Amino acid sequence: MQRKKWYLIAVVAGSLAALSLLMAACGDDEEEAGEPTVEGEPAVTVGVSLIEWSVVPDETTAPAGMVTFEVSNDGEEEHELVVIRSDLEPGSLPLTDEMIVDETQVEAIGEIEEFAPGGTESVSFDLEPGNYVLICNVLHEEENGEIERHYQLGMRTAFEVTE
Repeated sequence: MQRKKWYLIAVVAGSLAALSLLMAACGDDEEEAGEPTVEGEPAVTVGVSLIEWSVVPDETTAPAGMVTFEVSNDGEEEHELVVIRSDLEPGSLPLTDEMIVDETQVEAIGEIEEFAPGGTESVSFDLEPGNYVLICNVLHEEENGEIERHYQLGMRTAFEVTE
């Protein structure tokens, strides 16, 4: 009976040692903590400047996977960034009666809501290969009653996600 007890303890201890080695082998020393990844690949960061009346990414393409948009409002008005998947030309997206992009009629991936001039915001999306459009879809009424439709004023650009 004593021999079986020691044998059982040895088996359990060996199993725990093997499990510890397996867990250590599964770790990835190359991955930095806090960096979003898709299938072990680091996220791509694309800087985007919003300014009257343009959307200016520092890159117009990115590989498929996690893409982080770091967006700065370099203008004098509040702006937003909407990421839309579409094969349409950037200036040909469907419009509402108010003459802004109808976000219910396109494949809107996500957005950064309106934010103040001088501000910086970021957002990450897991993007598949294809064509996208980056827009500011703000509708703003000036004190004098004039209406500004940022998309209509040119705040749009093409963006491609490659294999």
